[in-house]
This record gives sequence, structure tokens and C-alpha cells, in this order.
Amino acid sequence: MFSQDLVQKMVDGVVVFATDLLMPMMVAFFLGAIVLRVLTWYTVKREYWFSHEFSKRVRKFMDLRDDQTEQSFYIIAKRLLEITYYELFEVRAIMKRRNPDAIMTVADRIFLVQQGAARIVTDTLKQLKYLKHNQERPKFIDISNNVHANNPCFNRVFGIIPVNVSNDFLNTVPGLFIVGGIFGTFLGIMKALPELGGMNLSDVEGSKLIMDNFLLKISFSMSTSIVGIIFSVGMGLANTFFSSEKVYMNAVETFERELDLLWNISSSNKMPAEVQNFEAERDPIEVLAEDLISKELNVEVGFVNLARPISKWWGRFGSKPETAKAVTKVNDDQKAA
Repeated sequence: MFSQDLVQKMVDGVVVFATDLLMPMMVAFFLGAIVLRVLTWYTVKREYWFSHEFSKRVRKFMDLRDDQTEQSFYIIAKRLLEITYYELFEVRAIMKRRNPDAIMTVADRIFLVQQGAARIVTDTLKQLKYLKHNQERPKFIDISNNVHANNPCFNRVFGIIPVNVSNDFLNTVPGLFIVGGIFGTFLGIMKALPELGGMNLSDVEGSKLIMDNFLLKISFSMSTSIVGIIFSVGMGLANTFFSSEKVYMNAVETFERELDLLWNISSSNKMPAEVQNFEAERDPIEVLAEDLISKELNVEVGFVNLARPISKWWGRFGSKPETAKAVTKVNDDQKAA
């Protein structure tokens, strides 16, 4: 007896919930799912953005390179990855001169774009360092997939929500709206049916009023199914147009294709002992400032403690910087003054 009363109270509570709160919660859930879908897509889109920019610079290098020069695969890949990283922030620095947020854009700060791009460069170089050029062709698709999949900045929305989990959940949302709509319809019918027990067939007017109220509640309960179908279709379209899986696959395939292309034109994978490591923790604005100084002074790398200005990197794969010549010229000018 107690168990039956408990079950009845639970059913009554569910019926009240479905009648009063199910529709507003479906609307709120739909809006939240759409926002999460767009955020997930945008987060993964940053990976594709970097891979696409890297592809553009590889094509530019292909047009400028000397076919007769022997090239190290690691050196080429390292320089092009660094060029991609710093030039991207150089363009952003130029575009936001009048922006009071002079350190980092809002999107870069929220979605950890700078940190994620630096992580792509460092993780890629770690894996390319140990490849043997005289052996079979490396599986660059595995390297590219590993670099992108293990990026902690681009596989979590805001660095908190896992992209894979949210993506799998959002793919099931259209079905949940259908189930929620049908659930609300049946519960509405369940709430309306007991009112038929109060009908008195001898009272035609009273019976007609009860039946009209019953049909009105039934038609209203059907609206949950209609809303559920509309939300299901809308969420399905959002999952199609903002598909993070397609963006991720495009990013991995683009990155893999360019690495494979660089491998084909390289003659070895030698890594000189004096090669400098990529400074992922260094502020790109500092590097850009040094680059600007080198342009203004018209000097090469090594003068007045300049690091590696990005403007000097194009076309210098294998040539030695003329540091001594630049320093001598400046010293002569100082003596003359």
C-alpha cells in the first residue's frame, strides 16, 4: 500500500513537471545546446585555422626555394612552423592597433589560441626530430592526428569542457528532443484522462464542458511533440553546419599533407647542433618588436641582442646571416660620428 502511494505521488509529480516546466526547459536546453555546439566548432576551428595558415606558407616556400639546395626536413618544418606562428600574431597586432586590449584579443584569451598554436609547434617538432630520412616514409597522418588530438587548448572548450564528450552528447540531442516531446504528450494525456471520470451522462451540458476541456488539454499536450520535432530538426541542422568532426579531419589532413610535401622535397633530416629551440613561452609581441627594430635599423640577426626576426627568415633556409658585416658597418658609422 505504501509503495503504491509512493509511486502515485512520483507519477503525479512528474505529470505536474511535464505540464508546467517541460516546455520552458526544452527551450532553454535547445538554446544552450546551440551555444555549446557553436563554441565546440569554433574551438576546433582554431586548429584548422593554424593548419591552413601553415599550408599557405608551405606553398609560398615551394615557390621561393632553390631546387639545387639540399634541405633538412626538420629545419624546413621548424622554420615554417615558427614563421606561421609569429606571422599570425604579427597580422593580429597590426589589425588591433586601435584596440585598447593591446596584449591579446578577447577570442585569443578565452579560447587559448596563442597557447594552442604554440603547443602545435612544440609537439610537432618533438616528433619530427627523431625521424630517419633513409628509412620508410613516416606516417604523417598519425603524427598530425596525435598533435591535434592531444592539444590541451584546442580539445577543451575554454580549457574546461572536453570537446569529444560535448560533441558526442550534442549528437544525441536531436533524439532527446523527440523523446521529450512524446514524453510530454503522454503525460499530458495522463493528466487529462481522470477528468473523464467526472462525466454525468444525464447532464449533457456538463458532459460537453468536461469533454471540451479534455480535448483542449489533449491538443495542448500535443504541442510538446511539435516543439520537440522542431527543436530536433534545428539541432540536426546545427550539428551538420557546425560539425566539429569535419573541421578536425580537415585540420589533420591539411597538416599531414604539408608535412608529407616537405618530406618529399627534403634530402635529409639532419638537425644542426646550433639550432635554437622554439620558445613557446615567449611573448610573440616581444618577437615582433625585435623584428620591427631590425627592420628600422636594417641589420641582421645578432646585432643589439636581436633574436630571430621573422622578416629575415624567408629565403634564408641554409644561408648564414651576415652579422659581422652589419656590426662592422655600424661601428664605422659610430667612429665617423
